[in-house]
Amino acid sequence: MSDLDPDPVPFDRLQQADLIVDAVYAGGTAGTTADDPIGKIVPVGNQGGFRYAGSPQRDTVRVAVLYTSGNNPDWPDELDVQTGQFVYYGDNRKPGHELHETSRKGNLLLRKCFEAAHGTAQERAAVPPFFLFEKNGGIGRSVRFRGLLAPGGEGVAADEDLVAIWRSTGRARFQNYRSVFTVLDAAVISRAWIDELLAGGSVGRHAPKVWTDWVEARRYDALTAPATTVIRKPADQVSDAVGQGILKEITDFYCDRYHDFEACALELWRMMAPATGRTELTPPSRDGGRDAIGEYLLGPAADPVPVEFALEAKCYGPKNSVGVREMSRLISRLRNRQFGVFVTTSFFNRQTYQEVREDRHPVVLICGKDIVELLRSRGYTTPEAVRAWLQTVTG
Repeated sequence: MSDLDPDPVPFDRLQQADLIVDAVYAGGTAGTTADDPIGKIVPVGNQGGFRYAGSPQRDTVRVAVLYTSGNNPDWPDELDVQTGQFVYYGDNRKPGHELHETSRKGNLLLRKCFEAAHGTAQERAAVPPFFLFEKNGGIGRSVRFRGLLAPGGEGVAADEDLVAIWRSTGRARFQNYRSVFTVLDAAVISRAWIDELLAGGSVGRHAPKVWTDWVEARRYDALTAPATTVIRKPADQVSDAVGQGILKEITDFYCDRYHDFEACALELWRMMAPATGRTELTPPSRDGGRDAIGEYLLGPAADPVPVEFALEAKCYGPKNSVGVREMSRLISRLRNRQFGVFVTTSFFNRQTYQEVREDRHPVVLICGKDIVELLRSRGYTTPEAVRAWLQTVTG
């Protein structure tokens, strides 16, 4: 918990408390599962990522909770506070079961709720509100309330908001869901509405207007928080221990042939920016300060507008930062209406980051932590899986 956090809501007051976005709710001190605060706030049980009041099999779920620790590299749940979209992975996380045959029936709940979300207002009225809680930085069992969720999102197609993806453990393959929710713009969830939900009414008189608007018209009034100028500290660009192993796999793979990392960096950029069009790696002897050039396509597929970019790549070890000299080399080569992409396996030092952002240079900064998170989101969660991917990129 940071110095900016308010005092947690005490454990003995949870059953009467409202839910306030980003408020912290304290756990108990008995040293048992009964210390879990979520089950005190809403009677949905005290374990698991999926919790609910009712039964998914009988279509009687009245309210649901999604809980995320935020630190599972194999299943990287992610909240984008700038857009209000939340990505959550289902509960079929190991081989041996059909997609929907999980002990908590979380994936079954997802399937039914997302089907109803694309149906009529009457069908959406049967969808339970989802409350999102997140582990609060390892401080006891306290949790942070992140918001009210509705399945789907503005501009997210029906075949994109709930997708069955393949994963493997050893040689065993299995499927799990990747779901997209929207955090609705409701700063406070009143205790009165929680009581209404438990009594069986999701659109009662205490329901937030954003929820009734979603039920009646499938309108997503997202809770968005546009970012101020972001200058990430070096510590914020460094991955966890497992992620460091992934980055070491990359730097070892390109040891003594760092120029080959340029193709990898370009592929990472394509992965991050799927609308990338034509690209070209530049020869090392005459790259003009640019390791690759390309176009990013805007607009309709029938008549896209290409925006040119230049990419620079540095395959550095964890203690070797990107400094002003390397960054200036890229910026000086950017022509009018071009933007830059800088990809490194390490991090950008503070002066470099600050100058790029404060001088408003149009440069995308992709550090080692970003690379790890991107690869994990595509299922490359171990050094072995990353090495197999690297062999497909550059051999």
